[in-house]
Amino acid sequence: MNESEHQARVVECFGRRVIVEIATHERIAAEMFGKRLACVCGDEVRIRSSKDLGDVPRVVEVLPRRSLFARTDSRGRTEPLAANLSLLAVIIAPEPEPDPFITDRYLAGAAFANIASLVIVNKAELQSASSERFGLIVDEYRHAGFDVFALSAKDNSTVEPLREMLRDKATMLVGQSGVGKSTLTNQLAPASARATRELSDSSREGRHTTVSTALFRMPHGGELIDSPGVRDYAPPLLEDATIQFGWPEILKLAPQCRFNNCLHLREPGCAVIDAASTKQISPRRYESYKRLMNIMRGLAPEYERRR
Repeated sequence: MNESEHQARVVECFGRRVIVEIATHERIAAEMFGKRLACVCGDEVRIRSSKDLGDVPRVVEVLPRRSLFARTDSRGRTEPLAANLSLLAVIIAPEPEPDPFITDRYLAGAAFANIASLVIVNKAELQSASSERFGLIVDEYRHAGFDVFALSAKDNSTVEPLREMLRDKATMLVGQSGVGKSTLTNQLAPASARATRELSDSSREGRHTTVSTALFRMPHGGELIDSPGVRDYAPPLLEDATIQFGWPEILKLAPQCRFNNCLHLREPGCAVIDAASTKQISPRRYESYKRLMNIMRGLAPEYERRR
């Protein structure tokens, strides 16, 4: 049998079957070799192919990852989502009604994975008619230190500054269903042709259109990964002391706390608690920090029992 091996990039996953991009930029179907081997969108892999007619190329090795963005499921298991990212872009919009606690956890998950992050405010044309609450949420992210890009995915001129920001980066777009990820993907990477849908007329909630995570190349440089919309997200399991690394405003204040091991919950002399009580930092963002602490503590016992 005449076989050959060469490197490729996973651009879409369907369980044990994947789409990979080879050196010529051709995209071909492949399948995983062996039950223990698993990969995600963005992985660099080695595939083995045969010249025998009808033989499907097989992924035989997943190469070392530079980064891995993942989540934890309801049973505490870690589920990888995408590999080799350099940036996570979290999209929010006035409609559907945003859940800022999910956005907080996305941004924190990027920090835990050592991936840079930013916030995209899509449907900016609706913001003037939206509630004051949405404007306050956007301001919270600016004050916390995150880059915020306001745009309308349907207006290419407003997308241009973001396009320049994403040049030569491997960026993953995430967010709730209906915020416009696929519409923005189609602007940034026209060859993607991702399906889009309007919000439900009755509920004004998002409806899933993207069913798989897929990687596309942007014409002016860079890679874009579009992912299915979600109703919730939590990062992989963490120790209590690590959670503050997902909140830059908390991490900045932590050295001023009385105790070096302060968890910013009930400890005396806590600079973070004081700042939240006087609104120097967002009380809602501080509440979000405590919520993630409780989520992690709730999942940890079951996780420990499985080890």
